[in-house]
Amino acid sequence: MIVLDTHIWLWWVQGSSLLTKKQEKLLQEHESRGIGVSIISCWEVAKLKALGRIGLPVAVEEWLDQALNYPGVQLLNLTTAIVVDSTQLPLGFHKDPADQLIVSTARIHGCPLLTADQKIISYPHVVTLT
Repeated sequence: MIVLDTHIWLWWVQGSSLLTKKQEKLLQEHESRGIGVSIISCWEVAKLKALGRIGLPVAVEEWLDQALNYPGVQLLNLTTAIVVDSTQLPLGFHKDPADQLIVSTARIHGCPLLTADQKIISYPHVVTLT
């Protein structure tokens, strides 16, 4: 299984040209192996919509329902292990709590994180795919 950063999930579902061919290939390859989406990504999408920072073709609730039913997608809920790990990330990971929780979700599940976020890519304590 791979875990998706929120922007990768958005780009995939929205058919964005920001998604690279390599990222598209990784998503296709993992449809049968599992694509994890953190519950925090659902919150981020809803928050971005509420703040007017993203547009969605349908109501946010409907978008989330559809996006969580994409091939291979598994909703990954928060656990106490994820919550605690997110507060103890080594080497002072940056301050965005959503990113902390998504990174910890990948770490606790032992899965690589598919992201285009350079701060996460350069963080040595999580395996990333780009």
